[in-house]
Amino acid sequence: MAPVITGELTLKDQSVAVVVSRFNSLVTRQLLTGAEDTFMRHGGKQANLTSVWVPGAFELPATVKRLADSGKYAGVLALGALIKGSTLHFEVLAHQVTRALVDLSLQVPVPVAFGLLTTLSLEQALERAGTKGGNKGAETMQSLIEMVNLTSKLP
Repeated sequence: MAPVITGELTLKDQSVAVVVSRFNSLVTRQLLTGAEDTFMRHGGKQANLTSVWVPGAFELPATVKRLADSGKYAGVLALGALIKGSTLHFEVLAHQVTRALVDLSLQVPVPVAFGLLTTLSLEQALERAGTKGGNKGAETMQSLIEMVNLTSKLP
């Protein structure tokens, strides 16, 4: 049988950083709460979780890169909420921040998890931050934990 490599949903002594956009903080605070809770439920220690607040989604990629390159963290999670308005600002930011985070995930030495909501309304964002749609911060932290474990097993 061929070898199978998988990541577990458990943390030991790994440190993780979460970069959170302050813009739309009504939503992002809830995403962070979900991420923190998931981190602790899977064996993380409070001392190993660093939260870094940035002004908005535009600042997420540069901050994620700096933390990922620092050698202090086993993984970095980006959290933000872009909500469509009446201008093109939403589309530009959604595309460029997403692209930058995807590019970073291929360039930096640790896993980068994508927790940027892109919604058409505040109602949709709130649903994804802990009401009807679950908490995407919690789900993204789960992905990061799994990838931290998987990455440590890969050549």
